[in-house]
Amino acid sequence: MAAVNPDWRDGFLFVGNQLALDFVNTRPVINGQPVELLSDWKALLKWFRAADLVSEAEMEALGRRWEKRPEAGAFLEELRTFRESLRATVLRLEARDEPASRTVTELNRMLRAHPMFLELRRTAGRLERRKRFALRRPDDLMAPIVEAAAEVLVDLNLARLRKCESCILHFYDTSKNGTRRWCSMQICGNRSKVAAYAERKRRMQRL
Repeated sequence: MAAVNPDWRDGFLFVGNQLALDFVNTRPVINGQPVELLSDWKALLKWFRAADLVSEAEMEALGRRWEKRPEAGAFLEELRTFRESLRATVLRLEARDEPASRTVTELNRMLRAHPMFLELRRTAGRLERRKRFALRRPDDLMAPIVEAAAEVLVDLNLARLRKCESCILHFYDTSKNGTRRWCSMQICGNRSKVAAYAERKRRMQRL
């Protein structure tokens, strides 16, 4: 029986340690080719469920309500465009550049248009505050993504915001010593170590 790779959750990669980075990572390169993991409305809802942003019941209801509506397709295209803009911003931040002024202006507009709100929920006999967002229209799904994007700009230690040394995935390094180099050991770390070992063997054989 093949071992389960914990970096994949219901067909999606979660290696970023931060929601906006996991969102950017929904278009990885696999076997040398870019792969669109948010291929349609159903896949988008599955990603939101895998990211624990909606419940199973909410995912199914949103699927039934919007899957064949043009608004859902239009929003999916908008979200993919925002993802690539966010990828460019993350690359700037990793290079220690300031985010573009237009990026901040656009994020402020989106934060106003797609707010999160607090809700009290009773869990295991106690009340907890949880962030929620409206689920009336397809573009309401933008709310947690935009908030997570703002968090990248404001709250993260940029010295720990990185792109994997071996692929295009991004992550926030939460390791104790801050020396993480790969998106994950299972995906790129082991491959890099095997390649380095093979190169050392070739060098020894040439001696």
